[in-house]
Amino acid sequence: MNGQVKSSRERLDPPDYSFFSWGGLGTSTTNWFASLIPPDHIAGMPDILHVTDAHSQLADPALATEVDSKVKTKLLTMWNNVKYGWTSKMKTNFSKESPVFLLGSRYYKKPEESFEKASEAMGMSTDSSEEESLAEDALSPNEGMEGFKRDFVSRLWLTYRREFPILNGSTFTTDCGWGCMLRSGQMMLAQALVCHFLGREWRWQPEQDENKHRMIIKWFGDQPTPQHPLSIHALVLLGASSGKKVGDWYGPAAVSHLLSQAVKDAAERHKEFKNLAVYVAQDCAVYLDDVKMACEQPNGSWKSLILLVPLRLGADKLNPDYASCLTALFRLPTCIGVIGGRPRHSLYFIGYQEDKLIHLDPHYCQEAVDVRKNHFPLGSFHCLSPRKMLLSKMDPSCCVGFYFHDKKAFDEFVQNERSLVPTNQKVDYPMFLFCEGSGADIRRGYEVKEGMLSSSVSGIDSEVPDDDIHYECEEFELL
Repeated sequence: MNGQVKSSRERLDPPDYSFFSWGGLGTSTTNWFASLIPPDHIAGMPDILHVTDAHSQLADPALATEVDSKVKTKLLTMWNNVKYGWTSKMKTNFSKESPVFLLGSRYYKKPEESFEKASEAMGMSTDSSEEESLAEDALSPNEGMEGFKRDFVSRLWLTYRREFPILNGSTFTTDCGWGCMLRSGQMMLAQALVCHFLGREWRWQPEQDENKHRMIIKWFGDQPTPQHPLSIHALVLLGASSGKKVGDWYGPAAVSHLLSQAVKDAAERHKEFKNLAVYVAQDCAVYLDDVKMACEQPNGSWKSLILLVPLRLGADKLNPDYASCLTALFRLPTCIGVIGGRPRHSLYFIGYQEDKLIHLDPHYCQEAVDVRKNHFPLGSFHCLSPRKMLLSKMDPSCCVGFYFHDKKAFDEFVQNERSLVPTNQKVDYPMFLFCEGSGADIRRGYEVKEGMLSSSVSGIDSEVPDDDIHYECEEFELL
């Protein structure tokens, strides 16, 4: 998460496996791998243990190389799943005392608790957004933790995949070990599309085949064709235009721009994207004229908006002053989550309870699903086990996402949102700003001022350090 890019080989290689021959796995080696995976867990775990000595007798070097590559990929898959805890059953505990927030929805351990707490809020002065939110709960029945489970399972889970078509210009048939931030970005965009086409209240019911649900998953299918405009192949191809190679790691800001361009490209081929715009904030600022330009249509109507705001909430670690701001976002119905994670370990955050963030983890490596089939299985695109992480361990580099169905929703957010400003501080520094004008005009204004300042300084004292000229920009970055 620190933005440093290591070589693909350095990042992808698991611990040294040189103690056995790739031509055939020894009995002790297969037994060791087999012991890591309980037989009653994770249906569909790749069967890699039946490799015989026939492989070493392959006469065709090309075929032998292909088999070697597949064996290495499967071993990498197993090592990855062991490393990130996907080979053992994990149970996440939730407090009985505190509510759970998930993308604007509130859940209590017991449904009746929501009425008790909301009733208390109804008798209080609603001066804070927290009390207003509690009061709203009195008017909407709470489903308890069963409702939370249905809500969580309904979010789309996009993880590492293996054995998909080769990624453009490489020999990679998996994104295991390097594609976690791309997968996290896909999940946040998928949540926006679910809100757009199905609504935030939609819940997945496995016994029902929802066409729009399947349509959204197809767009993210791991295929290098225009029918899958949001696939890992499409994103990697867009990344190549900015100098990224297959296997390079991406940061939250870079992924936000890739998602924006991917949606624009998708609109050229898929009519479903015609009424959808994506805007990426610049330097923690949302320029209202730019948003208007992106959303306003010739007839005066507005497209639905996906707003992505790359942030850095601290230097080396998360500034605790922003912790309350971050968790407050998950109480907003317009929030579609946060992509970030721990250092060099991307996660997709979708909620919280107390001081822990609830997330979807893309690090489980699964076999690719051929989404071109009419009734491809949907189970691997939904996670059954929520995970939590301490908020204090979150990397300060992240990207927050919002979805606004229409102009009214966006205007209300701009005018009323108070959760962006940290509380109990001597100086109010919001996470990001809403600014009049356009980003291009602001930049041109700075360039003109810098040009005038440079000529003035050069005529007075040519020994003034260059750093003094750019103090405004540096101060803004520190902010």
